Amino acid sequence: MSIAVEKGKISVHMENIFPIVKKALYNDKEIFLRELISNAVDAINKHKHLAMIGDAEKEAGEYKIELRFDSEARTLTFVDNGLGLTADEIKKYINEVAFSSAHDFMERFKEQAAQIIGHFGLGFYSAFMVADKVEINSLSYQAGAEPVRWSCDGSPNFEMGPGDKAERGTEIKLTLMSDEGEFSEEPRLQHLIRKYCDFMPYPIYLGDKQANKQDALWNKNPKEVSDEEYLEFYRYFFPFAPEPHLWIHLNVEVPFNLRGILYFPKLQHEMDPSKGQIKLFVNNVFVSDQSEEFLPRFLMTLQGGIDCPDIPLNVSRSMLQNDPYVQKVSSFITRKVADRLKEMYNKDREAFIKTWDDIHTFIKFGVMEDDKFYDKVKDILLFKSSAGDYITLQEYAARHPQLDKKVYYTSEESGQQRFVELLKQQGIETLYLSTLIDTHFIQFLEYKNQEYKFARVDSDIAESLVDEEQPSIVDPKTNQTGDETIEELFKRELGHDKLTVKVQALKTEEVPALIVLPEQVRRLYEMTRYMQGSNQNDAERLLDEHTLVLNSRHPLLQTLRKVSDNPSEKDTVHLLCEHLYDLAMLAHKPLRPDQMDRFMGNANKVLQLVAKSL
Repeated sequence: MSIAVEKGKISVHMENIFPIVKKALYNDKEIFLRELISNAVDAINKHKHLAMIGDAEKEAGEYKIELRFDSEARTLTFVDNGLGLTADEIKKYINEVAFSSAHDFMERFKEQAAQIIGHFGLGFYSAFMVADKVEINSLSYQAGAEPVRWSCDGSPNFEMGPGDKAERGTEIKLTLMSDEGEFSEEPRLQHLIRKYCDFMPYPIYLGDKQANKQDALWNKNPKEVSDEEYLEFYRYFFPFAPEPHLWIHLNVEVPFNLRGILYFPKLQHEMDPSKGQIKLFVNNVFVSDQSEEFLPRFLMTLQGGIDCPDIPLNVSRSMLQNDPYVQKVSSFITRKVADRLKEMYNKDREAFIKTWDDIHTFIKFGVMEDDKFYDKVKDILLFKSSAGDYITLQEYAARHPQLDKKVYYTSEESGQQRFVELLKQQGIETLYLSTLIDTHFIQFLEYKNQEYKFARVDSDIAESLVDEEQPSIVDPKTNQTGDETIEELFKRELGHDKLTVKVQALKTEEVPALIVLPEQVRRLYEMTRYMQGSNQNDAERLLDEHTLVLNSRHPLLQTLRKVSDNPSEKDTVHLLCEHLYDLAMLAHKPLRPDQMDRFMGNANKVLQLVAKSL
């Protein structure tokens, strides 16, 4: 028997969908307060718009929303003086689940820019997450309208009949469940109003006191906002935080609607993740503390709030992740951040420099992650110089034309200070690049600016430190240079046949020996050291591939050259070779316990030799 082809409509029973709407529509039951107040704002906005175009009488007093509570009776009532509802409208917008009155109103007046918060008509039903019974008592603005009362106990059944409301607007009374009495207590209500509805455009009264701040600073023209107002707004959001470095005011309507204020906070340490918090609002209604999707990763340390009227109140994170609108907002914020940084650099470089130590990490991360961001800020990337100021790469190259865009840097200021001082004596500055991100940042800069070459101060002896005119000394008996004699001596006395020893005449007599490491090996070490899951022993072994540079101009090296073949000075020569090597190693890396023990013992012996010679 063959099956006949049929066509029809899927039947949805109210008994089945109501528990879903009631229990699973929202992740957090306290959202009901936000939804009902948002509906009240919508009702006021609608009436205000109709009055403006002459379709309704103008409000004689102030538009407002009231919350009346009775903790003993476990009741909470929302009262607004918006446009109200007729019996037919309650049937259409309340009894027909998900038929949105906001959507219907916007379709009717789509030529006008009415600000309507709700988009889906389901917000009202969030009340049943906390209430056993919900009652509506409403009077429409329409001439001749009669008050209407509607009630429902959370089942698909409702009652509707004549109401007793004498003034235009709507009252929604919730009889709370036995375990939800907290929502009829003033402190809890005050907290929720501040959290969700603080920036609503109309006053919200809790009893006889206004409970909302009602002043979202991002709605103002940036030209009309003072620095103190920006700081006060920041203190309101983050009351115990240090004052921020700078801020960005977002206020755009084309190609999308976006408002907000983003602050650059003071960080406790590099890329402090605990600082980042951007509060997300929709038409001044709080939605979430988590709005990472609106920011690129490198701006995650920013704080503040953004208001995106074009997204629904009940938006989920999964909806935001791949939303083209969100991606456009993220790109726009990135561009505004770059513009703000350039503006500050150009108008007040001193102020920009003062913030640099706190903001440089996310800027470096940003230029490596976003080519457009790099193009905008590449000329304001600063580097701390050993000369005591902050300069750009271009300024460094201009100060040192003889280096042909070679850039000397240090990643460990204390450990490499000897090298920094040697360069300074020759009039060469060193740039400080000592944060975790800098090893990657250096390689990125070399890729983007291939004419620049970075060299850590101890990666190779700077050419300008070597005295090329200092001649080598040749021993007439062996026909060997003094340099070769010293190199063989140190290899023998240190018992390190594979050690690379190099003798050079430096333009100073102060330093007897230095340890240097090839630049690429040095960078590989830095990256391996901080790489998650890497073997630290493997990283430390990279430091073994070093070169011992001996300064042939130092008096001690000249003395060793003379007495190296004297049998009576054998122990002293061995002692001095070991001690010079350990001294150089101290600036290269921490000594192992056995090495440190040897170093301390040799130091005492050297002091004894000095004492005997006095």
